Amino acid sequence: MTIMKSEPRSTENETLPVSLADIERAADRIRGRVTRTPLVPSAFLSGKARQPVHLKLETRQPIGAFKLRGATNAILALDPAARERGLVTASTGNHGRAVAYAAQALGIPATVCMSSLVPANKVEAIRALGAEIRIVGVSQDDAQDEVERLVKSRGLTPIPPFDHADVVAGQGTIGLEIVEDLPDVATVLIPLSGGGLAGGIAVAVKALKPQARIIGISMERGAAMYASVAAGRPVAVREEETLADSLGGGIGLSNSVTFPLCRDLLDDIVLLTEDEIAAGIRHASHEEGEIVEGAGAVGIAAILAGKVELIGPTAVILSGSNIDARVHRHIIEGGAA
Repeated sequence: MTIMKSEPRSTENETLPVSLADIERAADRIRGRVTRTPLVPSAFLSGKARQPVHLKLETRQPIGAFKLRGATNAILALDPAARERGLVTASTGNHGRAVAYAAQALGIPATVCMSSLVPANKVEAIRALGAEIRIVGVSQDDAQDEVERLVKSRGLTPIPPFDHADVVAGQGTIGLEIVEDLPDVATVLIPLSGGGLAGGIAVAVKALKPQARIIGISMERGAAMYASVAAGRPVAVREEETLADSLGGGIGLSNSVTFPLCRDLLDDIVLLTEDEIAAGIRHASHEEGEIVEGAGAVGIAAILAGKVELIGPTAVILSGSNIDARVHRHIIEGGAA
């Protein structure tokens, strides 16, 4: 399944919720607090695609996922009073870990609200960073309802997982690094969930390389941004269990940042089956020597499944490594998705 977009669009002279200047400021703000991750060539994928393919290893972040960029930028952008009230967020795992990590480094209390669908290994990693944990309901929307309750009852400062300009700008710093390391980049494959990662990278890359193609990759089970772009407005979807658990959850019916970015800047959206995602995890381990969670493997999976046509040098975002060890072992040993 894909959504084809007609012509690639540049961000130049357009009014968008996040600008290249915002992303450049974010890069200055978070420098030294996050890892500038490597972009490494993949001989196997380059041969299969007949184009140079490079892997952007956000798995190398201290928390094992790209989310540290956006959370750190958003927290550092707060005024001191907002920080001192304490932070709260909803998460499918990695954003919560990012908020907890950044908050701990700054000596700020943090509360992370998650649904019962979040894997136990991600919950425990957040708990280990000293955050207060709230498990609420069976969806990201349920967790977000708890965030809003805590904002009202305890005065906590929310750090949204994606639909926030400072969060998006932080994620967009990946795009700056890609263009710096691969100046002739022609295609970027990005895991797509709420759109913070895809939207931020798209702003940066399209501003610097207007003809580059930006392709969002998601799963068939509960792909909220795909459904929303297809409908032309944010829509609700049923959240389902998936190997790409970090891509679950809705985008919010009042979404004002990431939906317009993804609607206007993504050239295509591709959906994958669970077996295709499992093949991506397996390939990352066997051929690339990388432990990658389902969400982080979708770019690789799309290439292996022949669901994307690569034109020119390509960057594939490996967004996270936080997969349950037992699940990872089952998949790489050939177990069914």
